[in-house]
Amino acid sequence: MEWVLYYYTPSTAAAVIFVVLFGLSTVYHFYQLLSTKTWFMIPFLIGGILETVGYIGRLLSALQAPNYSTGAYAMQSSLTLIAPAFFAASIYMEFGRIITMLHAENNSIVRTRWLTRIFVAGDVLSFLMQASGAGLMVSDSTNPSSGEHIIIGGLFVQIIFFGFFMITTSIFQLRIDRKPTAISIELSSTWHKHMFALYATSTLILIRSVVRVVEYLEGYDGFLMTHEVFIYVFDALLMWTTMIIMHIIHPSQINCLIGRGEMFFQKGFQVQKVGFTSTLELQNSA
Repeated sequence: MEWVLYYYTPSTAAAVIFVVLFGLSTVYHFYQLLSTKTWFMIPFLIGGILETVGYIGRLLSALQAPNYSTGAYAMQSSLTLIAPAFFAASIYMEFGRIITMLHAENNSIVRTRWLTRIFVAGDVLSFLMQASGAGLMVSDSTNPSSGEHIIIGGLFVQIIFFGFFMITTSIFQLRIDRKPTAISIELSSTWHKHMFALYATSTLILIRSVVRVVEYLEGYDGFLMTHEVFIYVFDALLMWTTMIIMHIIHPSQINCLIGRGEMFFQKGFQVQKVGFTSTLELQNSA
């Protein structure tokens, strides 16, 4: 059976819109990262680059219709598939820094020194499986089933680790709310705000991953894969929203509070200089 790249004509307008949206967001994330030296956001930035280039590939496919090239298809399929794994890496690292900021390692079910390593390791495993599966599908287009199975496995790994991560963050918050540390009381509004950002972005990535699993389980002639609207509603839109949330509640504030930066963004666009400001003043400025 011949592998059909698209069961529809890709929308040029939709591709252009998300190339612009992801491109602008990625450039601004680069500016925020560079301005505040929040280096653990580098994976997040890479995720934005992959999303942008991926939708450029989708735009190329739309312009090639109906004579699609495998290269443009592979670009949009593989890059948009693996980009959320890079978003997840920065999300995991921010949670570890929140725990450090609050001096609350005893409230976490995973020790801080292992927390980032465990979740990022799972993230890397998921990324490698999805990337290798996507590569296998493209290299053997006459029989994409092997690649599909590897991709599904990688998505399941991502879902499992994200599920465990959300359980870990929920237990941490319950424990510290019941038995707060002095600094968690002082910075209550700040850390609750950043925890909300972690919950929101994690939920969006989890929903996206579940939908992608269902999509691949249905197969290339399934309902989700043969209707373009789903890739934009349950992938592009959710991932762009994830990037916007991290603009507005930027982790640079956490970076400053643990003494690793002097600049942070509040409300997404207002730059604040910390210098030797106390943690209470830093909280009040946000």
